[in-house]
Amino acid sequence: MSDSVLRDKSKDFAKQIVLLCRAIKEKQHESVLTNQLLRSGTSIGANIHEAQYAQGTKDFISKFEISLKEVYETEYWLELLFETGYMDEETYKPIQNDCGAIRRMLISSIKTLKEKSE
Repeated sequence: MSDSVLRDKSKDFAKQIVLLCRAIKEKQHESVLTNQLLRSGTSIGANIHEAQYAQGTKDFISKFEISLKEVYETEYWLELLFETGYMDEETYKPIQNDCGAIRRMLISSIKTLKEKSE
């Protein structure tokens, strides 16, 4: 898989997160959870993007691992917002699926990178 596919997918996801957080803030005036989601959800793509300027394979892998941690945190905030009624299932399921797809891509990429660097 090309890194650019992962970069593009994570950037598109970040845009979805921005729009979702904006909508929740406007409609339900919730900002504590949405600010957390906004930070973690946009950080995924930022770290993937930054990885392209890594100072070697270890640094590259580290950026991807940080992105993976942000994915797990984002999944938590999405789940919490859904379970507390700030997001309906119709909104939750597609964005959760996109987050899961990025998680799987990162896990696969990290595994491949580690195998190649041994």
